[in-house]
Amino acid sequence: MHNAGLQDPETAAPAAVRSVKPQTWGSRKLAEIKASKHSYILLAPYMILFTLFTVLPVVISMILSFTYFNMLEFPRFVGWDNYTRLFLEDDIFLIALKNTLLFAAITGPISYLACFLFAWVINELGPRMRAFMTLIFYAPSISGNVYFIWLMIFSGDRYGIMNGMLIKLGIILEPIQWLKTEAFIMPIIILVQLWLSLGTGFLAFIAGLQTVDKTLYEAGAVDGVRNRWQELWYITLPSMRPQLMFGAVIQLTTSFAVADVSIALAGFPSVNYAAETIVTHLIDFGTTRFEMGFASAIATVLFILMVGTNLIVQKLLRKVGE
Repeated sequence: MHNAGLQDPETAAPAAVRSVKPQTWGSRKLAEIKASKHSYILLAPYMILFTLFTVLPVVISMILSFTYFNMLEFPRFVGWDNYTRLFLEDDIFLIALKNTLLFAAITGPISYLACFLFAWVINELGPRMRAFMTLIFYAPSISGNVYFIWLMIFSGDRYGIMNGMLIKLGIILEPIQWLKTEAFIMPIIILVQLWLSLGTGFLAFIAGLQTVDKTLYEAGAVDGVRNRWQELWYITLPSMRPQLMFGAVIQLTTSFAVADVSIALAGFPSVNYAAETIVTHLIDFGTTRFEMGFASAIATVLFILMVGTNLIVQKLLRKVGE
């Protein structure tokens, strides 16, 4: 006879399993948050500020892009009119879009590769020399008189450095108005921006190269890595993917958001809008004409361009080392 107060273990186990309810996605997330509550508390100040001063303005700008808003009257919904006007009626925006894409296509990749190349070379130097060379390469990006120097170089009279040198060599007879001639404006701005591009991305690459585990090179030699280029592709670059991503975002954002160089060298507006970019067009409508709805449409287009390009670059960088 079986004891009535005892259950067969084979039937008891399934009953216990059936009594446990599966956790929902919300309950699992809540448990994870409770387990990491200290991390969330430390991140809270940054996330609050980031939401208030970055996420919220972007959302508001996208909403305003569908309105007519002149800073005096309450925004009036106009649907897609701002975007229709932007792409079908605003010829200057199309010039600005072409200039921005050309500028980004040239300065973005070149400055990115130059930042990494210089960082890779400087990283091979001794500690003191490395610190000195890092300062030398980073200094132009924080210099306050950088535009004044280039204005002296490309001054339109014969006392300008470039004109004086070319006249002395007999290449030209009369001074050239470098920053007033449409054909020369964009190449000069690209040159200056490339010179200024060794900034935050350059420092990120230096930091990334410093954190690569040296034992990986020894392990790579055992596994068949024979030269510096193989070390670079299979060990160095995969080890510093976060810095590569960060540098790509910084360089692309800088190349798309160019405005200061254009305004300082070519004026505002430039000759025949030769140096007009999306950001200078945005400044024109946002801070001069106060057409905030139309300016928000320009900002939204620029935001979509930046995000789309960054997603493509990040996808390409994930293949590094494969």
